[in-house]
Amino acid sequence: MVKYFLGQSVLRSSWGQVFAAFWQRYPNPYSKHVLTKDIVHREVTPDQKLLSRRLLTKTNRMPRWAERFFPANVAHSVYILEDFTVDPQNQTMTTFTWNINHARLMVVEERCVYCVNPKNSGWTEIRREAWVSSSLFGVSRAVQEFGLARFKSNVTKTIKGFEYILAKLQGEAPSKTHVETVKEATEKAKETALAATEKAKDLASKAATKKQQQQQHYV
Repeated sequence: MVKYFLGQSVLRSSWGQVFAAFWQRYPNPYSKHVLTKDIVHREVTPDQKLLSRRLLTKTNRMPRWAERFFPANVAHSVYILEDFTVDPQNQTMTTFTWNINHARLMVVEERCVYCVNPKNSGWTEIRREAWVSSSLFGVSRAVQEFGLARFKSNVTKTIKGFEYILAKLQGEAPSKTHVETVKEATEKAKETALAATEKAKDLASKAATKKQQQQQHYV
């Protein structure tokens, strides 16, 4: 049994801009799990299509119960091959990725097609498919459920990372990351609390002074 995912996303940038961002999407604040990226092969075909293969190394924490099946030095790293074909004439880019280690535990295969959005030629559409499988006897279903849930979470991070890089390439201020937003909110809360404390001290001091004056008045 294989878990299947089908999704569609839209980036509000042209296909050319998305193609340029694709090569520069690492690093970004949403891809800290990507450790290395190396080009293994690249060629241009006679019909002017670009073929390329990259090897990516990512951190990919396994469920705690699964870590006992693998050596500690490799339990948290996964190697991924990424093949892609670029057709500049038809403005399409197709990528296919799959992990080449931990395959007994779980294999995640993903196919993405980047093309011009049919409703808005200035936007890019991403059609995404994924297949999650496991051959681990007795717990394959649980592993597949875990892999599919994490894949969906990673899709959200991938889109945010793309948007971040696109904003930088287009000279716009990238939207704040969640960590930055939380940090600013925390600092603002501290400032507000400090101001409230100082105001409370001031009011208390004034109240004490007024009470002391009243006591002196009745003496």
